[in-house]
Amino acid sequence: MPLVALTRAAPRHIHQVIQRTGQRHVTDPDDKAKMDALSARLEAVKEVHAPKPRVPDHHSQAQLAWRMVIELVAGLVIGFGVGYGLDVLFGTSPWFMIVFIFLGFAAGVKTMMRSAAEVQSKQAAELAEEQDDRPQG
Repeated sequence: MPLVALTRAAPRHIHQVIQRTGQRHVTDPDDKAKMDALSARLEAVKEVHAPKPRVPDHHSQAQLAWRMVIELVAGLVIGFGVGYGLDVLFGTSPWFMIVFIFLGFAAGVKTMMRSAAEVQSKQAAELAEEQDDRPQG
């Protein structure tokens, strides 16, 4: 019989055998114990390599952007307030206000950069954890 005919007949033949035999039952107690042990091992491997459920991200990109904008504006406002207060207290013109606005701006930028580094390190840690959880092979 040619090879092509065998490959075409094989799926039909397998389907007929399955229909005739129906569901197989293990009757030998040793085979049943082996099958149970194999099933337990398979379940253990499935649990180890099962993907972790996705946790919703509570910090979307828009929320992070607003956080950074607020940090910058807060630095500017605090710098303005301190500078204005010192100008009123010492009777100087806008000199302290100008200096402290720049200091507030620098503090706001520094805080923004720290927040960005924190978010970046969290994302890198999550990415590394995802790659460690993937099955090898």
